[in-house]
Amino acid sequence: MSGSELLAMSLLTLRVGLAATLASAPLAIGFGYLLARRPFRGKALLQAVIALPMVLPPVAVGLGLLLLVARNGPLGGLLERVGLPIAFTPWAAILAAAVVGFPLFVRACEQAFVETSPRFEAVARTLGLGPLARFVRVSLPLARRGVFYGAVLAFTRGLGEFGATAVVAGILPGRTETLALGIWSRVQAGDDRAALVLCAASFVLALGSMLVAEGWLRRSRGPGA
Repeated sequence: MSGSELLAMSLLTLRVGLAATLASAPLAIGFGYLLARRPFRGKALLQAVIALPMVLPPVAVGLGLLLLVARNGPLGGLLERVGLPIAFTPWAAILAAAVVGFPLFVRACEQAFVETSPRFEAVARTLGLGPLARFVRVSLPLARRGVFYGAVLAFTRGLGEFGATAVVAGILPGRTETLALGIWSRVQAGDDRAALVLCAASFVLALGSMLVAEGWLRRSRGPGA
């Protein structure tokens, strides 16, 4: 395996993880806030549904996504007509990474908002701030550490995603072959040396991401943290 192949797979993996995290962030933060602040009927059911991608076999998640975005699928057919195919493209890899990382992101956001006292929002309301302004200027900044950590968890989960990605995006070298898919294809081909190199690259990316996150969290806690 050449250095250019390793670099291309590493960059693709980073792009997929980052795009998946950014795409899922608005929904994850919104659901996290909703679950933390609003009692409503069916809340436990919603929490269970959100957690499903984390507990289902990844291949089952990938199959469900493939049925959704394939050319004859309900969403894939519409996108195909406007020239935006999803299945077996890098977009499918992003979708798979976003779906499997979503439960971790939502859970972290929910906990972050739970640990933030609603009294600050009440004070902001008395000062005339509307719901959106209260959320953007008060709730979200106070919960930023937990939200950021949730984003890191979702990002690193996306870096290592294999099962769902393999089904909905395929293993297409130079197009959808992330590090995780590359490891599998090298193992299947009996190229253990190349597989170990890719494992090392995955390890470095994941560890680097967590070290950056931990460093940021320590700085945000202030001196002595």
